[in-house]
Amino acid sequence: MTTISPLTSQPSKSGVLGSLAVLFAALLWGTTGTAAHFNQDVSPLATGAFAMGVGGLLQAVIAWPNILGCLGLLMAQKCRVLLGAVCVVIYPLAFYSSMHLAGVAIGTVITIATAPLAAAILERLFGHHRLTPSWYLSLALGIAGVVMMALGETGHQGMTTPLAAGQSADGRLAFTDELARLAGIALGIIAGVTYAAYSLIARRMMEGGIHARAAMGSLFGVAGIALIAGLGLSMLVADPRLFATAGNAGVALYMALVPMFLGYLAFGYGLKTITASKATLLTLFEPLVAALLAVTIVGEHIAPLGWLGMVLIAVCLVIQVKPQRSIE
Repeated sequence: MTTISPLTSQPSKSGVLGSLAVLFAALLWGTTGTAAHFNQDVSPLATGAFAMGVGGLLQAVIAWPNILGCLGLLMAQKCRVLLGAVCVVIYPLAFYSSMHLAGVAIGTVITIATAPLAAAILERLFGHHRLTPSWYLSLALGIAGVVMMALGETGHQGMTTPLAAGQSADGRLAFTDELARLAGIALGIIAGVTYAAYSLIARRMMEGGIHARAAMGSLFGVAGIALIAGLGLSMLVADPRLFATAGNAGVALYMALVPMFLGYLAFGYGLKTITASKATLLTLFEPLVAALLAVTIVGEHIAPLGWLGMVLIAVCLVIQVKPQRSIE
């Protein structure tokens, strides 16, 4: 944004609190991959649909008075509401499928590394930002970091069993497994783009005078209805295992109530005082939490090349945040 918006002209204390709220949300989100890992027999689509669907509906419930108060503005911006809701629907399905195919650490890192770059591009396209040489440098470092992370992940808990070239009795199985991992990486990129898109849409709605709770509640409420409806059909037809055991039910409820409900309440609060691009940068904390949990609890392994990729991603995001500070 080339001008200071009412949302960013608040006292610096509010900006600090907003940043801390986003960091808290990122901390909660960082636990989702490891939690989903313990639902081994449950489809990642069912996991993502239930978690985001229930969390979204709960957001709409607590924001209902604010939604009614902003109903006229919401109707005037109904295209944004619908587009944002579509992005919210796509995000968890792509994110959890990415972790399922590529591994917890890689799926999370690629998603979160993609989001700030996608946010910068979207803000450039729709906010008329001028891209600087440092932004292009950060883009190059980010791409290099993502590639290193993908190549440096030597073991994961994906849908198929990883097969080293020397261990595979059938080259076609190894090829299929590699395709599954690449598909997981592609889904992580899609998740990052849709995450950046709905964050930017929510921010634009708030700048248009819609209360923060009403903006988040409307986006996530519409998406929640679609996700729960789709999940119900899926459970009836193909995958009734989400609540088959107490463990599965516990994981599903944890993910819906803590990372998705509480986490997105904190994220929505943060978006009131900081831009979408800065919010996505702050969520760099999520892959760090996820990677630590994936290595210590899930038993994943990241080779030195992967850790170097994480360093490059961190440098990329530090460079990218600098021009944003001058316009907030």
